[in-house]
Amino acid sequence: MQQALRIEKDLYYIGAFDEDIRTFDIIMKTANGTTYNAYLLKTKEGVIILDTVKEEFQDIFFEKLESLCRYDQIKYIVMHHLEPDHGGALPELVKRAPEAKILISPMAQPMLKAITNTEGMEFETVWTNKELILGDYTLRFLSTPNLHWPETMSSYLVEHKVLFSGDVFGSHYLDARVFNDLVGDFDYAFKYYYDHIMRPFKDDVLKALALYDQLQIQKIAPLHGPILRKDASAYIERYRRWSTKEPKHLGKRIVSIFYVTSYKNTKKMAEAIYDALETKEEIIANIYDATALEEANMLNILEESSGILVGTPTINGDAPKPIWDLLSCMMLLQKRGKSAAVFGSYGWSGEAPMMVHSRLRDLKLRTPLEPLKVQLIPEKSELLDCYNFGIEFGDIVNGKMVEITL
Repeated sequence: MQQALRIEKDLYYIGAFDEDIRTFDIIMKTANGTTYNAYLLKTKEGVIILDTVKEEFQDIFFEKLESLCRYDQIKYIVMHHLEPDHGGALPELVKRAPEAKILISPMAQPMLKAITNTEGMEFETVWTNKELILGDYTLRFLSTPNLHWPETMSSYLVEHKVLFSGDVFGSHYLDARVFNDLVGDFDYAFKYYYDHIMRPFKDDVLKALALYDQLQIQKIAPLHGPILRKDASAYIERYRRWSTKEPKHLGKRIVSIFYVTSYKNTKKMAEAIYDALETKEEIIANIYDATALEEANMLNILEESSGILVGTPTINGDAPKPIWDLLSCMMLLQKRGKSAAVFGSYGWSGEAPMMVHSRLRDLKLRTPLEPLKVQLIPEKSELLDCYNFGIEFGDIVNGKMVEITL
């Protein structure tokens, strides 16, 4: 049986462990499960609940809660994030503690009913520097939108210097010892979580860090993974480093060409485009065989690229799997300001370049050029077309304004 765990005087962990989950939100692997973290704060004037758990685990949550207080003692329920893995037990909690008021961010207001499928919940919205004072404790709220949903927020327990961060600083890592100085090595899970959840929102991460920098944070209590009670500042600095853009290339723009090729025809097109880009002094061009890249390397290359070119053959009326793997990595990027274009050789039908072009557009990259296609082996005139395609794309990356076809 899982027990409530004391974090500080009057502050307890009442979350749940999911030992069996191996894939989270479709895209993330969870090798040893995950946790749904929730917290309880006792005060002289009543109890504050901070987040709940996934509905399937609510019995554990309520068992822990009941070991610490009665339902009529609960005055407030703070929901830092309404995603079902954190708000799943909220409807039942409201039934058991009907007098409790729910505190959410202003952006969460229209989502509350939709997520919980419950009418008539009493709630109040809170924002940066608004405070809840109950008994001998002060909870200060911080607006941290888009980390990773628009309605996410954080809060800070002033007296114990604990940051309830929401999904920020989380990890899908289950260890029943809970605290970061007691659990096994979870560095890989911490970085993996950042890359897949927070990396697309680097600007918002830095805005949140600016708020956290004004606080004296000794512990971080996230919604997933270990509670960071030792060296909390080190985890904050990791996020700062990962989210800060470094001027690696002295102002030059990076254009990366990714290709897959069956008979070297698409590769020949890629090389002609590369030759064109190499004539641009303001651009550093790189060319990659997508079949030889692992996801982590793809992400790093894509992230530093201002321009992305994708070369794909058409196989059985589709793009080959390494190209779709490349595109799936782009979901994890902050894509603002990036331009992309597609090219490829084909034998019969040639659908793949347009399919990839459409997906790039859906991913919100700028796609100013129509895909360039060549049937079978590119002739000299067609390689010249590829060269000119590269010149045009390089000009666009350097700021040339063009009308984008929708």
